Amino acid sequence: MSEERRGYLYGLTAYVIWGFFPIYFKLLRPAGALEILAHRVIWSVVFVSLVLAAARNWRFVGRVLRSPRLFGGITAAAVLIAINWGTYIYGVNSSRVVETALGYFITPLVLVLLGVTVQRERLRAWQWAAVGVGGIAVVVLTVDYGRLPYIALLLACSFGTYSLVKKRLSLPPAEGLFVESAVLAVPALIYVGWLTASGDARFGHVSAWHSALMIFAGVATAVPLLLFAAAANRVPMVGIGILQYVAPILQLACGLLIFHEPMPPARLAGFALVWIALIIFTVDALRQRTTPGPAAATAEPVVAIPPR
Repeated sequence: MSEERRGYLYGLTAYVIWGFFPIYFKLLRPAGALEILAHRVIWSVVFVSLVLAAARNWRFVGRVLRSPRLFGGITAAAVLIAINWGTYIYGVNSSRVVETALGYFITPLVLVLLGVTVQRERLRAWQWAAVGVGGIAVVVLTVDYGRLPYIALLLACSFGTYSLVKKRLSLPPAEGLFVESAVLAVPALIYVGWLTASGDARFGHVSAWHSALMIFAGVATAVPLLLFAAAANRVPMVGIGILQYVAPILQLACGLLIFHEPMPPARLAGFALVWIALIIFTVDALRQRTTPGPAAATAEPVVAIPPR
């Protein structure tokens, strides 16, 4: 098997795991979203520590501690990913899996807008058209829900901003996950301790299976991220960018086919507009890849991001 094919296998496996996350997090009930988030953080630190210890790769810790700018950036990234993880867990366990899938569908649109507003990149005409269609989709969905799809927007904005911060930090995935989780571990441990002392903790009080699943959340967080990193080193960016749609498609399927969440016609129309926008982005990206010229200075529509 060639390295590129191996990379596609790694990437597809990672996105399939992320795609079935709704089923996993549903199994962690009756624990609340914050308790699940705290354990996800704590056990991520434990698991990634074992991985890094096996690789004997701890030199990056000194570099982080010696650089206030780097440590500040990692702290900001940690807060953003905590918001993203917590929102996702809350959305799944409050029976809004379809809306969480929407969040990851519109994340590429948010990333492009961040590229324009923060990175001062220029959009091509078709990219502007896709952003416009995406904006119309949000309006349609707002009318359908009777409110802004705030879970989807919070997921997209938090992960889009997180991706921008991570791009500037340039830390490898395992090392980045360890430092971010370590920053969050202190408040997570305090919260778990408070829950335990108050008698409100679900961890250890539901079943041995439930406790094992809570602990395994660290592995479930780290393994697909490491697979994604292996794929990103072997697969062209456009290939990774197209693969990233596997996860929200599977999440949407979970919401509709497994959890039987509603999809009225107006909501379906909103999703269809989002898909049209993503098709425009993807086709434009593929076309630009085969057409050399000044367009290289404009914003890239297909962004390799791992859903979390």
